[in-house]
Amino acid sequence: MSATEAPLFDETRAHQLSSAFNAVRDNMQRVVRGKQAVVEQVLLCLLAGGHLLVEDVPGVGKTTLAKALSASIGASLGRIQFTPDLLPADVTGVSVWNRNSSTFDFRPGPIFTELVLADEINRASPKTQSALLEAMAETQVTVDGTTRPLPHPFMVLATQNPIEQEGTYPLPESQLDRFLMKISVGYPARTDELQILETHEADGLVDRLQPVANLNDVLAMNQMVTAVHIAPELRGYLIDLADATRRHPAVALGMSPRATLSLQRVSRARAASHGRTYVTDDDIKTVVAPVISHRMILRPEAVLQGTEAAAVVADILRAVPVPYDRV
Repeated sequence: MSATEAPLFDETRAHQLSSAFNAVRDNMQRVVRGKQAVVEQVLLCLLAGGHLLVEDVPGVGKTTLAKALSASIGASLGRIQFTPDLLPADVTGVSVWNRNSSTFDFRPGPIFTELVLADEINRASPKTQSALLEAMAETQVTVDGTTRPLPHPFMVLATQNPIEQEGTYPLPESQLDRFLMKISVGYPARTDELQILETHEADGLVDRLQPVANLNDVLAMNQMVTAVHIAPELRGYLIDLADATRRHPAVALGMSPRATLSLQRVSRARAASHGRTYVTDDDIKTVVAPVISHRMILRPEAVLQGTEAAAVVADILRAVPVPYDRV
């Protein structure tokens, strides 16, 4: 597959994309045990050209997930440990005076990589968190008045701990909206944890992973996903879902048009990953929760009653009728 080819998407290319998707998934699962659905969600986010927020407790494999993805597609990985004293320059880079040339030389930060692991992103100050906004929205960084492009493909995989909230800075809505998807990893099943005990004490397990795809493959798949067909009836279904979030009694702020576009992108990616050239309503229903849950703001009274975004999404899926005309 070539990234320069026109985004024509037929059955042959659908099969090629699905095969590449499965190869990367299976390779990652060699070290990310028992989490096929999680790995697939990560890859859907990559195919759709978006950024991913992983919210879960420490020790469930969030860092391993990022390293496995980087190794499987041959991407450079920049890791940033977010702490309260982290500065924006520690993320984007800094200009340093060069005595020999009497000029300022730019030293790029860890964000100048294809895959960026922003570990415990909510532990840094809002000022430092905002250093990611331009990069995530426009794939570029402006330092000292000079705008520098970031690599392509470019993906931010950020993590945060939902339990330890002391000393953290919650992500503002504008930054949450930059994440295409939000997922959690969860604890492994008993049999999978036994496998982890047997295999993961060996050092360098992730480091021994070999690439099964390259960056040109990823760029080509990004192009092909945009050409996946979605019927007008299903576009109407997307709008109905968005409208339902805005009218739901437990929701103070529902889906924006950008959220609707994001849902369409990930639905197309899922269809392509299954070797199809068209989207079905099942594609939409499968990805709707990780795409829109973090974008909805619940009313305070609903939060006090214990209502969660996932429950609201399930309620909306039950309430909004699926179009009869299948593609």
